[in-house]
Amino acid sequence: MAEQRWALNRRRLLTGGAAVAATAALTQCATADSSAPTGFGSATEPFHGRHQAGIATPPQAHALFVALDLTPGPDRSPRDTLMAVLRLWSSDAARLTAGQPALADTEPELAQQPSRLTVTVGIGPHVFDRIGLTHRRPDSVSELPAFSTDRLDPRWSGGDILLQICADDRVAVAHAARVLLKNVRTLTVQRWRQDGFRTARGADKSGATMRNLMGQIDGTANPREDAELDRYVWDDGSQQPWFAGGTVLVIRRIRSELDTWDELDRTSKELTLGRRLDTGAPLTGEGEFDEPDLAATENGIPVIPPNSHVALARRRSDDERFLRRGYNYDDPPTVGTTDAGLIFAAYQRDPARQFVPVQRRLAEADAMNPWITTIGSAVFAILPGVPEGGYLGQNLLG
Repeated sequence: MAEQRWALNRRRLLTGGAAVAATAALTQCATADSSAPTGFGSATEPFHGRHQAGIATPPQAHALFVALDLTPGPDRSPRDTLMAVLRLWSSDAARLTAGQPALADTEPELAQQPSRLTVTVGIGPHVFDRIGLTHRRPDSVSELPAFSTDRLDPRWSGGDILLQICADDRVAVAHAARVLLKNVRTLTVQRWRQDGFRTARGADKSGATMRNLMGQIDGTANPREDAELDRYVWDDGSQQPWFAGGTVLVIRRIRSELDTWDELDRTSKELTLGRRLDTGAPLTGEGEFDEPDLAATENGIPVIPPNSHVALARRRSDDERFLRRGYNYDDPPTVGTTDAGLIFAAYQRDPARQFVPVQRRLAEADAMNPWITTIGSAVFAILPGVPEGGYLGQNLLG
């Protein structure tokens, strides 16, 4: 009887094992015979090119911004340290953005769904001094002046290197961050880290302007055509030839006072903003992209208040345009019900001519100021793109 029981158990085990083996074989055949994964998870953005991806790229749903400081060793100069970081990231990012695992990737399966992953890298103004290349810093890459409404926290400001990772899937962002950051942990130390999000892919029509958590459409006046990007975003290399194809990023962490913003009625919110909340249209127009008529009056009163956000942010010269690619943030609160706001990311050729004049006007009189506070700020030279076989920053360091 014991012998029969053993035989039955053995037969059952063999049958189960055969079933597992058959299933595995079928799975392997299906994998081998099927084409690459489909759906938005398999979509890719090119890593190599004249410009880095993640700037003019249609914005993805998720973003991670990480600032790091260089940590040179006794036998390694700051310049060598920076070069090592950029070489590693160039190699790994080229693979990850193509849906391939990085070399020595310990979780290679997580790389197979890139979801339009982009990796964008910049360096801070002071890095040029640290690596002995002060004479190669573009004049456009410098710290911003102080603004009266800023309440900057060092936890969200400055940095030697910026790593920007964007994708339509948060898993792709998290995996890329893990790979890229762990490979440089002996060369850098993290200074700050900011997570952001926009409307999920497919939740809104393609190309729709994002909304921030105050309910406002954000980024209506962005340059969109290639000629506009050449004019306002991409550096032409006339001052520093190595920087041709790069741009300058101003990144600001802007806290929104949502608890008190909620106390305003809808009309007051729209007068403060100068736009309708439902369509994003200026108070003098019908559609989002209608030009605001700042001279229009009703019973002698301006339709768009002179101190509204739209009136003060409106460009006063042709220079005052830049590409906004902002992301919302919503962190656990320490006081009140929310700690939320906007990671304001603006790409441009020269902040002194484009961003600073606009921000000065806003700091002086913007009706939005009681409900928004800038608590973090940094500037980075976003490096030109990478050719096949090259690495980020090669024209600067090579």
